[in-house]
Amino acid sequence: MGTKFTGFFVTPPLILPQNCVAFAVVNPLAGTDHQVANWFHAHLTRTLVAVLRAFTDLGAAESIGVVLFCLVAFFAWKRWWPSLVTLIVAVPGGMLLNEWVKILVHRHRPFLEGSFVDWSGYSFASGHTIGATLLYGQLAMFILPAIKTRRWRALTISTATFLVVLVGFSRIALGAHYLTDVLAAIVFGIAWLSFCLVVLKPMRRGMALPTLVPEILPEISAAIPVPVEEAESQARNLPL
Repeated sequence: MGTKFTGFFVTPPLILPQNCVAFAVVNPLAGTDHQVANWFHAHLTRTLVAVLRAFTDLGAAESIGVVLFCLVAFFAWKRWWPSLVTLIVAVPGGMLLNEWVKILVHRHRPFLEGSFVDWSGYSFASGHTIGATLLYGQLAMFILPAIKTRRWRALTISTATFLVVLVGFSRIALGAHYLTDVLAAIVFGIAWLSFCLVVLKPMRRGMALPTLVPEILPEISAAIPVPVEEAESQARNLPL
């Protein structure tokens, strides 16, 4: 009943009711995982750790919770129920599923001892990274349909991507996760957002995006979806 070495990945047996099986994950990047983790671990300094922790906070549960609370309150106040449901299913729902993946895979952190190590829980997949992928990815999906120009659409996508990569890099550099933990979290996050986009599409058919153009950025439409009735009312009030 000890740990099992698969040739790629060390995993303990997964205990199931009336059964015991070894859950093995094939990891062809195991060598790269350890090389990257060891290099960063050997070069960490207090200053670097302070900077990396600031980056990693962008994907922390506390930070995501604050943003979600504000968005949920705003959507509820405006009665944009499809947007509210989409946000809750996509972000907290995806993060909860990732916790089940962590328990299932049962992969330990790269380092459990050291001057800058204070991690708990399992490693695969990175919770901070999938949280950032889900939150910033979903925000970008809310915004993109209302943006007219390619330049601003590209900027929106690039900003969301940069934030996700920044969080993922900080988790690897801090020794909280292996490279494959972060890559898997990004893939899982994108897959879950895509799933939500398809499954929740019928609910969003009653929504319309208004064309409210800010004076300071006339090439961008308003980024938040509003109910059809409100959009039609705004359209009727526009001067001809």
